Amino acid sequence: MQPRSGSRAQAAGRASLLSTGKAQNAMMPYITFFTVIGAIMITALVIFLLTVNEPKFVKEMEEESKRYGVDNGEDDNGEGSRKLSKGELTSLILILASVALWFFGYNAVTSKYSVYAGKVLNLDYNMTLIIAQAAAIISYLPVGIISGKIGRKKSILAGVVMLATAFCVASFLRAGSSALLMNCMFALAGIGWATSNVNSFPMVVELAKGGTVGKYTGYYYTASMAAQVLTPILSGFLMDAFGMKILFPYATAFVALAFITMLFVKHGDNKPTARRGLEALDVDA
Repeated sequence: MQPRSGSRAQAAGRASLLSTGKAQNAMMPYITFFTVIGAIMITALVIFLLTVNEPKFVKEMEEESKRYGVDNGEDDNGEGSRKLSKGELTSLILILASVALWFFGYNAVTSKYSVYAGKVLNLDYNMTLIIAQAAAIISYLPVGIISGKIGRKKSILAGVVMLATAFCVASFLRAGSSALLMNCMFALAGIGWATSNVNSFPMVVELAKGGTVGKYTGYYYTASMAAQVLTPILSGFLMDAFGMKILFPYATAFVALAFITMLFVKHGDNKPTARRGLEALDVDA
């Protein structure tokens, strides 16, 4: 249930097969490319409709819940709409702000990198984006295991540091710079991106209860999708005003801001820290 920002890198994988990222093919017709993508999407939809029986799965879930004594009827009687404490509400806002901020950074890069690679780096952008996506896919499972041991918040902070570091280093690369170094930075960005996103959505849902899971899912996707809509516009405006080279500093700044907002989150973690002193008396935190 993670946001689909990786779709650009997935599209890059398909694009590489048709060599759309090469400079000499900049004006090539894209009919075949879009036809292939459309056919893949329709095929995936048909497979989903034929194999996923949602009413059956919901019934099985309800039966399992009753069997193990975890069915408390929250989804049916509306009692799941409990009010968040002041501290929980603050954490929710900070988590959503963090999500929006790192989407502002990451999606600015993925949406503008095709232009940046050609104008500033003179590189084929497809392979670089594929590397980022591949690194993210490989790291999803280990990240989940590590997060279960050290906690979601610490994992997210580590992921944000990796993402900011990758973009900061990439800010200094120009045409003639090592393509290997840029690929390594995108691999690091992919790992950092996976580390942040694997844990952020569960933190939001952790604050939900029973029937409010859908509402909190809506909060999460509103924050992430709004950022994805706005950041190409804002980054494009700044690139027109200050030049192409502003892209990675822009991304670094937003990701760094996400680190600050996430640092103050106190709820939604799977490994809450022990409260000490006067903090332990603050029951509304």
